[in-house]
Parts: sequence; structure tokens; C-alpha cells
Amino acid sequence: MIRNKKPHRTDRRILAFPAVHPCEGISPATLLASLISLSGEICGFQSRLFPTQRRNAREAIRQVSLLLVFFEEVRDRCHGGSSLSDSAVLCFSELHLAFQKLRFLLEDCSREGSRMWILTRCNFVAAQFRVLISAVATALDVLPVKSMDVGGEVKELVELVAKQARKAKFKLDGDEERFADLVQGIMSGLGKGIEPELSCLKRVLDYLEIRTWSGCNKEVRFLEEEIEFECSDCDEREVPFLSGLLGLMSYCRGVIFEEYDCRNSEQVEYSRSNFRSYLNPEDFRCPISLELMTDPVTVSTGQTYDRSSIQKWLKAGNSICPKTGEKLINTELVPNSTLRKLIQQFCEDNGVSLAKSERKSRDSTQTIVPGSLASAEAMKFLSEFLVRRLVFGTDRQRNKAAYEIRLLAKSNIFNRSCLIDAGAILPLVNLLSASSDALTQSNAAAALLKLSKHGNGRILIVESGGLPPILDVLKNGLSLEAKQIAAAIIFYLSAAKEYRKLIGETPDLIPALAELIRDGTTCGKKNAVIAIFGLLFYPKNQQRMIEAGTVPLLIDILKHSDKTELITDTLAVLANFAENSDGTNSILRTPALNLIKGILRSSTSRAAKEYCVSILLSLCNNGGAQVVGILANDPSLMALLYSTITDGTSLAGKKSRSLIKILHKFRETSSSGLMGSAVSHEQSVHAW
Repeated sequence: MIRNKKPHRTDRRILAFPAVHPCEGISPATLLASLISLSGEICGFQSRLFPTQRRNAREAIRQVSLLLVFFEEVRDRCHGGSSLSDSAVLCFSELHLAFQKLRFLLEDCSREGSRMWILTRCNFVAAQFRVLISAVATALDVLPVKSMDVGGEVKELVELVAKQARKAKFKLDGDEERFADLVQGIMSGLGKGIEPELSCLKRVLDYLEIRTWSGCNKEVRFLEEEIEFECSDCDEREVPFLSGLLGLMSYCRGVIFEEYDCRNSEQVEYSRSNFRSYLNPEDFRCPISLELMTDPVTVSTGQTYDRSSIQKWLKAGNSICPKTGEKLINTELVPNSTLRKLIQQFCEDNGVSLAKSERKSRDSTQTIVPGSLASAEAMKFLSEFLVRRLVFGTDRQRNKAAYEIRLLAKSNIFNRSCLIDAGAILPLVNLLSASSDALTQSNAAAALLKLSKHGNGRILIVESGGLPPILDVLKNGLSLEAKQIAAAIIFYLSAAKEYRKLIGETPDLIPALAELIRDGTTCGKKNAVIAIFGLLFYPKNQQRMIEAGTVPLLIDILKHSDKTELITDTLAVLANFAENSDGTNSILRTPALNLIKGILRSSTSRAAKEYCVSILLSLCNNGGAQVVGILANDPSLMALLYSTITDGTSLAGKKSRSLIKILHKFRETSSSGLMGSAVSHEQSVHAW
């Protein structure tokens, strides 16, 4: 079988050539047809832009184009290639392998986003051209072309290509080597704390034909992908240099280009945060090893450990739970897939690279450390520049600076730290209320959202007087996007225990969140729901939310939304409300019971099912026998609870067993005629 289909970008690392030999026993006609197709693809690169390696690429393509004439002649005069000799087939197989690698190389050299990287690897790339064309020459030298039924001119053409391939000089243009050295010098200077000269950077970018913000942004995105590729492959040797180059291109993007030109295609996602990211990262550490868990499992006592750690504990002859000291009923290790997903989401949000299961997990604090000295210094210089623009720039410059901060702070803790240290918080807070431009306000809000994920960022936002402007955006933002982002900021600020009371007592803030739940888009509703979730950790905020009419609005989401994640987050908030009598009473004044039972029956989300069980259990405990009676009389509920015990998490199973006991006890009491004495509440409960 011959593979000619181009691989997807993520299938291979740049400047790596996963070519394969044609299968043994392949028919000559199939091999020839594939070789012609592959040659045509290579010739198609003639129309591509090669910012570097222009001479080498042109020469390689020229030689293949000449050989394509030969291959087509063989096809036309040798019965489609079916009459080729074994030695010819062998040579064609070697050519096919070399052409595959050449196509990969040409893809990389002409790929948008890889220009700076290819420039810095110019000597290696030129060497690859030499190696591949040398392989072509070797195959042509042993090709029995004289005995093949092709025209004399074509035979002379093949001999000419072989001769040229042997003598071809694949080397760099003088400018290419000079600019590669210039970039290396700039990188070296950055590592020593020397800020690059803009004139030098502009010359390099102009040589590479990177002349717009979006062109530079493609370089940044490419380098981010390569760093991720290196880390996912557990081979981080190139990461320091890639990180330095990423820092340099981020600096160029922020400092050199005054206008960003990708409003539609490069908008940052700001709504990905959810209540699960509220969890304390310390909860993700194994109690035995104190490292981030990569494969969390639960033991019979309900405690969770990393699989490798608890297995070592058990193999050492221990029969008790390391955390509680209780005797383990059995040694079964139940995968905690929910927690594993939470850890993976935390790592994605915070730039932590989770190693493969056999590799030691990384401490999340490592994301505070930059990939190299050059990247650290580039980020510091860029942060100071952007803050100056926020303070002293024109309206357009402030908008651009806010957008750059929005991008830089997206997932990298070190970037956030640099921007905060440079003083970005206060001018961003001021920009929220000072700007009359909707896009600028959204960019400033989104930048603050990213910085609010950092502990110091949360503190400075509040201490800089950020709550009133954030509330004003939440209520009166110039765009729906800005309002939604403001709600997400509230969520992250509420992660600080000392601010939950302050935020909850801010006049009109909770009603504004309720209004966003009622009138917002799906994203707005989601951000408002998770903000409420965070504020509920201060108990007195619950009554304020009940008074603002939050609970009926949450139930309305369950009625009308078809978004699994929004429903799950809403159930998490309702589970919190249901834990005390006031919240229970508020829920029971709505048609909640049947809705929750319906979700328990139909949802495919294990987390949603667990929250449903948790809500029903709390309603039974706090709502009295009338609630229990309604649930006990539902013949389908028991089967759903037993299914949760079988298929759900250990915690969901524990709650389901507790609820089953309550329902069984009620039925036993009812059957003995003692139902009346069990009724402790006479409230009206909706059951539709």
C-alpha cells in the first residue's frame, strides 16, 4: 500500500520525515502511479512562498519536475509500468521514499508560521536538501534506464538529472546565514538582559516577509504548538530554545505591530472557566507522594490516591488507609475519572504539562518558571512596554495593549506574574470605566479575567478599587461580551476567601448576576452561575441570592437548556443551596423534583447524575417526610439510584445508598401505618 495523503499537522513534528518504504510485492503499475502523483505534489510547491531556502527548494523542485517527464514516459510506453524489471522497481521504491521526505521538507519550508524557526535551523535544513537529492542521485545511478523502453531524449534527461543531483550544491544564500546569525545574537542578548534593537528586529521580519500582526501571531501560535509537541513527546531538549524564540516573537507582536488585524479569527475564549476550576490545586495532590495525581484511584474508605503510590503502599504489606488509618475492606482500586478530568482541566488552564502515566508528574509551581532566560527577559521587556501603552498611549494603543495582555496571560502563570509585577492591573481597571469603545472595554475585561487567575492579581484588582467598575460593566457593559467576562471575573475574585463577603455585600452585584442568568446568552448564564457558585462559599451570601430570585432562575435553566455543561454547573449550585433548610425551601417552591429526576434519568454526564442524587438527598434530609413520600412513590427512582451505584463515582454511590436507605425506611414506616408520625413538614411541594 502507498500513502500519498498529507498528514495532519499534529501527526508529526516539524523537520521530521516519517516516510515509509512501499510495500514488498507492490505491483510496478501501482508504484509508478503513486510516484507520478507524489512528483506532481512536489512540483505543486513551485507556486508556494519560500521565505528561506529559496534556492535549495527551487533546485529540488526543478529536478523532480524533470523526472516527472520520465515517469510519465515510462507509464505511457511500458504498459502503465507493469513491464518494469525488478531492479527498476527497486530503484523506483527508493525514489518514492526520498520524494516523500522531500515533500515533508518542502511543506515545512513553506508553512506559514514556521518562518523564524526554519531560519534558525537553516544549516540543518540545507543539509536535509543535500541528503535527499543525494539519495535521488544514488537511485538514478543504479536505475537500468538504458534497457527501458523509453525515448532516447528521455534517457538523456535522466542521465542529466543524475549528473546534476550528484554535483548539486545545496547551500545557504549569504543573506539567510547573516539573518540567522543576527537572530541568534538577539536571543543571546536577551538571555543577558539586553533589550533587542527594533531596527534589527524589523530587518529580520522584513526578510522573512512577516509584515502584519496576524503574520507575527501565526509565528507565535506555531511555536506554542511546537513546545506542546515537545512536552507531549516527553522530549524537552528543544524547549528552552523554542521558549526563547516564542518570547522574542511575542515581543515583536506586541511592540512592532501597532494594529492587530484578526478580530474575527483570533478572539480569545473567555468562557471556558467553570466551577471545577475553583477547586484547590492542593486537592489534586496524592496524600502519599504529595505530587499531582496522574491516575487517581479511590480505595474502600473513600480516599483517593495516585495509583502508583497506593500500589506501592499495598505491596509493602499495609492493609490500612494511609490517610484515615481505617482497615481496608478490600484492595480494589476504583478509577476516579471525574477527578482525573478536573486535574487535566486544571493543567490546561494553568499551562501545566501532565506527563504520560509512566512518567513522574510535574509540580504545578513549575509553570511559574519560564522556559529560558531569553523568554523571561523578553516577557519582562514586553510587559513594561504594554503597561506604558496602557498609561500613556492613544485610545487605539491602549486597546491594542489590552488585547496583547489578554493573549499573553491566557494560560501562562509566568506571563501573568510579569504583567502584574509591571503594574498592569490598575490601568486595566481604569480602562474599564474610562473607555467608550466596546471592543476596548471587552479587551480590558478579558485581560483582567486572565490576571485574576493569579493570586496576586485577585488581590490587586480588589485593592485597586476594581469591584465598582467590574460591577458597572456587569450591569451596563458596552457589549454582551464585556458583561459575560465581568461575571467570570467575579468568580475568580471569589476564589479568595477574604473577598467573598465583600463581593456579596457590594450593592446590586448579586441582582446583576441574577439578571445575567435571566437575560444572558448561554455563555453569560454559565459565567453568572459559576460566579454564584463561588460566592456561595460564604454562607450569608445564600440568603441574598434567595432574595434576588436566583433559585427559580436556576430551575428555569434546567427546564430550557440543552447544554450539558451549563446544566451540570447549575446542578452544582443547586446542590449547594439544598444543603440547608432555607435553600431547600426555596427549591421546593419550584417544580424542581421532576426536573431533577428527569435529568438523573436522561443525562449522560456522571457529574450531573451525582449532583442530582446530592440534591435529592439534601431535599429529603431538610424537606421532611412529604418530600421523601413523593420520591418513594416514584417506581423508577430506585432503579436510577442503583444504576448510579454501579456506574457512578464512589461518592455518588455513597450518596445513592444513603438515599435508598431513607426511601426504604419511609416505605417500611408507611406500610406499618406510622406514616403520619413521620411527617415533620406540611409545606407545599411541587411535583409536576
